Amino acid sequence: MKSLFERLRSRRLASAFLVLAALTAAILTGSFAAHGVRGQEQQQQNSSTDAAPLKIVNSAIAPNEFVKIAHEVAPAVVNINTQTLPKQSDNHGRRNFHFRNQPDQQNPGDDGDDDDQGQGEDNFQDFFNRFFGGQVPGQPDQGDNGGQVQESLGSGFIVDSKGYIITNEHVIEKADRIYVKLSTDPDTQDLGRPARVIGVDKATDLAVIKIDANTPLPIVKMGNSDESQVGDWVEAIGSPFALAQTVTAGIISAKNRTIDQGAPGQFQHFIQTDAAINPGNSGGPLLDMNGNVIGVNTAIYTQSAGYEGIGFAMPSNTVVSVYNDLIGPGHKVVRGSIGIQFREGLSSAVNRVYGFKNGVLVQEVQPGGPADKAGMKPGDIIVTIDGRPVKDGDDLVNEIASRKPGSTINLGFLRDGKQQDTTITIGDRDKVFAELAGNQPQANPETSGDPSETKLGLVVRDLSQTVVGRIHTSGVEIESVRTGSFADLQGLEPGLVITHVNRQPTATKDQFEAEVSKLKTGDDVVFEVVDPHHPEEGINYIGGTL
Repeated sequence: MKSLFERLRSRRLASAFLVLAALTAAILTGSFAAHGVRGQEQQQQNSSTDAAPLKIVNSAIAPNEFVKIAHEVAPAVVNINTQTLPKQSDNHGRRNFHFRNQPDQQNPGDDGDDDDQGQGEDNFQDFFNRFFGGQVPGQPDQGDNGGQVQESLGSGFIVDSKGYIITNEHVIEKADRIYVKLSTDPDTQDLGRPARVIGVDKATDLAVIKIDANTPLPIVKMGNSDESQVGDWVEAIGSPFALAQTVTAGIISAKNRTIDQGAPGQFQHFIQTDAAINPGNSGGPLLDMNGNVIGVNTAIYTQSAGYEGIGFAMPSNTVVSVYNDLIGPGHKVVRGSIGIQFREGLSSAVNRVYGFKNGVLVQEVQPGGPADKAGMKPGDIIVTIDGRPVKDGDDLVNEIASRKPGSTINLGFLRDGKQQDTTITIGDRDKVFAELAGNQPQANPETSGDPSETKLGLVVRDLSQTVVGRIHTSGVEIESVRTGSFADLQGLEPGLVITHVNRQPTATKDQFEAEVSKLKTGDDVVFEVVDPHHPEEGINYIGGTL
């Protein structure tokens, strides 16, 4: 028999168990009930039977001016791709013939001061002129292409329906092949249509190239950059980072900006804008709100290799003047010079001691140059040009450079405080430069030499008796072909023999040059060509439109 104590303890445990069981049941029942309610609520929330479908509403807002300009001008803006071929280790071959207006080295400052050329804070060239369109990010420098073809990109715009295009010189600089893609061309792996160089002007970083077209191409209209004002809205179109037909907008931030000091910047006075422009925009148009081109996007100021709100465009008035010269018979810009040098930014103390407020203090006079022949000396202070006051050195340079060599100009100057004047016959700036440097002018394949070299981009010579005996006919042998020229694009190569031009025999070099001299832009040109190494193949007919 259990004791009283054991019976009481058994009763307590039983009661506790009953209470625990009751609590557990209550909790489980509540939990089920709660979960059942939540499930019903979730089901109601996921129901979409009362949701209305979305609809697209046509906007009644009329297109703004930026939209209209982009639609109107974009078809005339092109994407320019260039290729630089692997360089040979020797100095032979076609690739040594570059379409350049001046040698690589900088010329000494004409009618200006170049003592600090290549100097200055971080050298402005690091930030400016060679940034756009030169190198695709991540590719090695073109100067050392490691034996592989290097590609770069830029922009341009068509100004003549026959296929004449304006771009920057640095976009096509050192290029062995140039291709142009229109907005209407198929978006394939093809780089575009082959282009040839018409002319370049390093002083303004401008170039004219041409593509062949079977039908008239869309063109832009050139505006008057002198009429543009700081604060005006502008629009830029180009191919930044190979993204063709990219449109950005901003305002004109400033005008008449010079970013290179001394001789390199004498003819580069830019429109500054905050319209976003980046690598690949170079050579594209800067447009006003009438859709007219008022500048060619050329450079940016950057410390990050990208857009930072400061871009520069060459004014359209300068562009038009350069273009008209480049499409002329000489395919070059001829600028005047009087053969002096001067220093910009003189202190006010110099002005006071020498007794002038506005004018240009002559630092050097080239011996035998135009100014020297007219009697000018170092220390003279030029104060007037043809009777009007001289503002500064830029004013003097621009005025003289715009005059044709052989024309005259009257300069008023101070010497020892006394007013004098002289009439000077203006010289050719390139020749004056060469003489100032103590060198003869270097031959320019675009603008000098025989007609065949100037117009076609090739040099020929009379045949040797060995070649005549091999091909049993007369003609001229191609000695060299300039890369990117008309002859290059037609496939002509050194060593081939040209027997006829437009069905006229070219038995000698003189006959060949006489026939080529008759050709003009837009003419059809057909060569009858024989390969001396494979004379059995007979005559090949090669031609195109000049």
